[in-house]
Amino acid sequence: MKLNHQKAWVVAVDMGYGHQRAAAPLKKIAYKKKVINANNYPGIPEKDLKVWKESRRFYEFISRFKKVPLIGQAAFDLFDKFQEIPEFYPKRDLSAPNMQLKYMYHMIEKYKWGEHLIKKMGKKPLPLITTFFVTAFMAEKFDYPGEIFAVVTDTDISRTWVALDPRMSRIKYLAPSTRAVERLKLYGVPDERIFHTGFPLPVENLGSIDLDVLKYDVANRLINLDPNKKYLNRFDESIRIHLGEKNYPRTKSNHKLTLMFAVGGAGAQKEIGIEIIKSLFQTIKSGDLRIYLVAGTHKDIEQYYKSELRKLKMNKYLNKGIRIIHSPAKEDYFKKFNKALKETDILWTKPSELSFYTALGLPIIMAPTIGSQEKFNRNWLFKIGSGVEQENPIYTNEWLYDLLETGWFAEASMQGFLEAPKYGTYNIQKIISAKPEFCLECKTEMKY
Repeated sequence: MKLNHQKAWVVAVDMGYGHQRAAAPLKKIAYKKKVINANNYPGIPEKDLKVWKESRRFYEFISRFKKVPLIGQAAFDLFDKFQEIPEFYPKRDLSAPNMQLKYMYHMIEKYKWGEHLIKKMGKKPLPLITTFFVTAFMAEKFDYPGEIFAVVTDTDISRTWVALDPRMSRIKYLAPSTRAVERLKLYGVPDERIFHTGFPLPVENLGSIDLDVLKYDVANRLINLDPNKKYLNRFDESIRIHLGEKNYPRTKSNHKLTLMFAVGGAGAQKEIGIEIIKSLFQTIKSGDLRIYLVAGTHKDIEQYYKSELRKLKMNKYLNKGIRIIHSPAKEDYFKKFNKALKETDILWTKPSELSFYTALGLPIIMAPTIGSQEKFNRNWLFKIGSGVEQENPIYTNEWLYDLLETGWFAEASMQGFLEAPKYGTYNIQKIISAKPEFCLECKTEMKY
């Protein structure tokens, strides 16, 4: 199907990784192929910059403060209460706005927060796609003349994602999961403004609409994840059908067994990465295992890993059995990260937006959650069968290989590939192109 090459304003915020990671795959349809960061774009007024900086500083502080003995967890729990996602059942009207939402609207109205950006984009009223709900509220408040789309970045969301008056709002939602679709309805968003698209994943990891690149990578991954072929022999015919005869079966992977550990945007949980290295020292040393430590854009985390490796006398394995993924620029970091994922077999991370990357055939080892939305992402991974709780990192060398021996990781890889949404990037392109197509995720007509 040919699209009409409709361009859009693609807007994210530079706060953590989640919102920018969701926006990055949409760069192809972004005006001038540029993603705008609402909190640090060229020409942003000082008053707007100040509000953004304070909110980002508080978020990163509270994420790190959580580790402070006695008071840290209590302080974080209080903060998390404001963004809490209510229980889904019993189904009921949840359209009443919460305190956090009212505060955000207060800030927008009092300080005309975001007006400069909205008026600037309004001079060329393309469809506006934003991965952060506040920007959608700003667009509506300051009468953006084009359509407004909000990309939902978690499997379930708090009331804060939806406008004060959901039924009168004109914001359209691009939802990554069935639960997010149903939650938006409970919050009062009309059906016609909800699209079940799936989460936007990087095209370089998918390939064409036929997922040729992804299927090839999954086939290579399965060989490493099931050394005893317990899962592969049992479901050989099914795997052939889903991956294609040209990809599977394979007698050998194109890379050695690889584990990736990724910290969050605020740099929390970096110590787990070193515990993993300590436990897997012998297999790294023997060349049987490769570890990717993801430092993201944080120079201090990169330096922390290098310093700890020196203390362990393992720095000689840097760029051999151990590789640190880091870049000061987020766009470059995402490119390095996505490239490394192609030869990653197991992803170990907290259940953030990276939960959706299980669709790339990646089994997820889940680090402890940080925030209410991650608890729901965690439950989603459990339900589709592609996530497992981390055991004690000190004994990774034991439990990791127990799971490999049983073939569980191979099963989780296929569960992620089959059950998690893969077509989000393409579905969003179709919506912007105004094509009344069938959603590749939910198999129901996409109203437009």
